Amino acid sequence: MERAPESAGFGSGRGTSPVLRSAALPAMSSQPEISVVIPCLDEEEAVGKVVDQALEGIRRSGRSGEVLVVDNGSTDRSAEIATAHGARVVIERRRGYGSAYLTGLAEARGSYVVMGDADETYPLQELGPFVDRLEAGHDLVMGSRFKGTIHGDAMPFLNRFVGNPILTGMLNVLFGVKVSDAHCGMRAIRRDAAEALDLHSTGMEFASEMVFKAYRRGLTVSEIPIDYYPRIGESKLNRFGDAWRHVRFMLLYSPSWLYLVPGSILLLLGVAGMLVLATGPVDVFGRTWQIHTMLGFVALTLIGAQVIQLGVFARTYARVRIGEHDPLLDRLEGKVRLEHGLLAGGLLVLLAVAGLVAIGVEWAAEGFGELGRAYETALLATMLGLGIQVVFGAFFLALLVMPLRRYGETR
Repeated sequence: MERAPESAGFGSGRGTSPVLRSAALPAMSSQPEISVVIPCLDEEEAVGKVVDQALEGIRRSGRSGEVLVVDNGSTDRSAEIATAHGARVVIERRRGYGSAYLTGLAEARGSYVVMGDADETYPLQELGPFVDRLEAGHDLVMGSRFKGTIHGDAMPFLNRFVGNPILTGMLNVLFGVKVSDAHCGMRAIRRDAAEALDLHSTGMEFASEMVFKAYRRGLTVSEIPIDYYPRIGESKLNRFGDAWRHVRFMLLYSPSWLYLVPGSILLLLGVAGMLVLATGPVDVFGRTWQIHTMLGFVALTLIGAQVIQLGVFARTYARVRIGEHDPLLDRLEGKVRLEHGLLAGGLLVLLAVAGLVAIGVEWAAEGFGELGRAYETALLATMLGLGIQVVFGAFFLALLVMPLRRYGETR
């Protein structure tokens, strides 16, 4: 085998992956229409047949194409077998499902990229309808095992009835996605659409990232029912570890749900409780709420405000530094500045300090005995804390959105 030049990476300069080609298999002279990308890790039992199926699928579609196997550190004969069956093999030493696909997308030459696994679970010989949809204008076409047929014990009970439905449901709720099988490994995407997604994930969460970013960027996404077969060889999935990676990834990319929703609930409960108790003890359902309950509502208010502020920071960072689209922040751009935050926070601080001084004067006149305005004091102290948070948060937001330009750079 001969080694080809190293890849330049997909979308971000990634890739130091050598390409392996059979000496008997000449490189294609014309640009292929389809690139079938197959990640592979110790799949010597199945990878040859999978390559054959992919080549058959290309032939049936009536288009030109290539099969690209991304070997992700196999210790068996997977790469050799894949090459012998007509695939172009790329070595990606950085482990991970996402790492393999990022390298595969960088190396793929076709306008349409079809993705599938090397374990014979997906019917790659039936890739034609996926490419037909891409050619018709769709950007991402997902396979759906749940709308199709899951054969035998191809999907374990927990994965089929617990894991996949929950993870797909979370993706649909958190990101407004509308798919039935968000983690299906057989999918097809236009190459120009894949480049626009700016994909980064190196693990199994790569599947979720592709789907929700496609929806966020307004791409056309559709599904095709497919058959799903029992895998050949040993599974590489870590059921609970990979599930947690998906959940963690989705929460990190959905600051509204992670921060703003729980923060708003805490803040509203806290403020409502403080207002009820602002003038003193009250009876609620036969129980008297006193200053200790008031202090609990104070804590809820401050915690809620802090969580909301972190959510605002996260959404701003994602928009400014990662390039994520945020409709609310887009509308507020140029309308809300540091000075607005300083004014709002400063006003809260001044009102709180004025009230606390008045209470302090009254307390001093009474000889610093029992504080007669404990409830009002708690309310004003909370206002002081909120005002200080707003002031310093405004400065931090201004830092996040500050334009970065290095010496010598030109526009």
